[in-house]
Amino acid sequence: MTDINVPSLSSSDLLIVFITICPLLIITNAIYNLVFHPLAHVPGPFFARASGIPAWYHTYRGKRHIWLREQFQIYGSKFRPEPNTVLFCDPKAYTDIHSMKSNVRRSHFYTAWRRGDGDQSVLNSVDTAMHARKRSLLSQSFTEKSVRAASGFIVKHVDRWNQLLADSNDWSAPVDMAESIDALAFDIIGDLALGRSFGIKEPGDNALKVVPNSIHEYMKFYNTIARSPFLNLVLWLKPRGLDRLVAIATPPTARQYLQFLYDSVTERLSLQAEQASKPEGERRQDMFYFMCEARDPSTDLPGHDEKSLRSESNTLLVAGSDTVAVTLSSLFFYLTGDPRRCQKLTHEIRSTFSSADDIVHGPKLSSCIYLRACIDEGMRLSPPVPGELSREVLPGGIIIKGEFFPPGTIVGTTEWANSRNRKVYGDPDVFRPERWIAGESVTKDEVARLRSNFHPFTSGTFSCLGKNLAMIELMITVARTLHRLDVRREPGSTVGGGADPKQYELIDAFTAVRHGPVVQFRKKVASLN
Repeated sequence: MTDINVPSLSSSDLLIVFITICPLLIITNAIYNLVFHPLAHVPGPFFARASGIPAWYHTYRGKRHIWLREQFQIYGSKFRPEPNTVLFCDPKAYTDIHSMKSNVRRSHFYTAWRRGDGDQSVLNSVDTAMHARKRSLLSQSFTEKSVRAASGFIVKHVDRWNQLLADSNDWSAPVDMAESIDALAFDIIGDLALGRSFGIKEPGDNALKVVPNSIHEYMKFYNTIARSPFLNLVLWLKPRGLDRLVAIATPPTARQYLQFLYDSVTERLSLQAEQASKPEGERRQDMFYFMCEARDPSTDLPGHDEKSLRSESNTLLVAGSDTVAVTLSSLFFYLTGDPRRCQKLTHEIRSTFSSADDIVHGPKLSSCIYLRACIDEGMRLSPPVPGELSREVLPGGIIIKGEFFPPGTIVGTTEWANSRNRKVYGDPDVFRPERWIAGESVTKDEVARLRSNFHPFTSGTFSCLGKNLAMIELMITVARTLHRLDVRREPGSTVGGGADPKQYELIDAFTAVRHGPVVQFRKKVASLN
């Protein structure tokens, strides 16, 4: 038998083969995406249809949401930002994608946020049944009982924050509201979710003051991974060693947050064990307490183990602080840029309540129609999640606005573009809270039409569990602050504005990072009753 001599390849030969084949694979894949892909007929930028790299580039810059809106202005209500993705800017499309019966699940964008196999939470669960179970368990922390208990924590922190903002009838030193509100929101959610306030809003040195910024760095880092144009490869590699590499490559500030989270949950678990023997009325009834008390309805066993408690605590910290902080920062930006509407809102609050101490969760606060309209308008102009919430079409496909899309397609809408849809809002870049109030110039049908396009907490199966608590926190914070204090933009300051100084600028890190506005406070100089 004659041996067959197979020539061996040197390392330099292998490098040449790799350099030759790689461009061919890239070009072949691009041609398929442009010509033969099932979505080839959907319009979009040439290079974005060929590869996911352009969309990832805008993610890396924090400008993805702005780029997406620009594409809608070019291509209309539907376009293709990546080879396997179709995004929509249309109220009907939103309903088709996000209704309770839509044949979709979360895309693997969410899976990429896991830091290991045990790190599964209501935020990063993709499997529909798993998400439903986790959502059911976490919902036990957002009952009417828990919300009532939480409102007391909120009032305590807002009152202290007001004291720190101004202590005289003279205008205070300039305050960067993004930083100040981050501190307030994190102290509140720390008290609610981890059992203690971390005193970030307090003056003086405190090593924990860097934590809100650490969360932002954590979100930026993982968002660039989750939006990778090679996401399938990333997900395949994660359990095969990539998770360890990601942990090593995580920026020091983001690692600082993760260590803070681990230590804080450990301390709260110890407190929970210490209080186990006390009567229920004597235990600290924060959100962590209700998570520990949650029972799996199918087994009546505890619903969370330690890993689950750690994962859900991360969700509560990020979602519970950023959503409220973004909206408050935005609202103060637009109010201080519009003194007439700021005065109108202040008058409603001060004429409704004789004292700031009377402002609590209840029907009287809910009766402040203009307050709610201002908050809604702030959320419309600065959605806490400015980019898309992507969904994967399940077997059987889906029909969106009369058009069929096959299984495996990634579909979604982007709140930043939706909230600036000129066909819906007419003057989408204008801060005009009156658009949400039915009256002489706006009909009930018009308000209903606007609300059909307004989803700051999303809707359907994956809607935000904490939306009622968030609204209570927003209304109490704004109402108590404006009842006690006058506010103005620091003269000449443009911090917070972007290319258009009248628009509050957000950086897309899945949640929104921002700066400013820089404002000043003083104790109110006269009653508006």
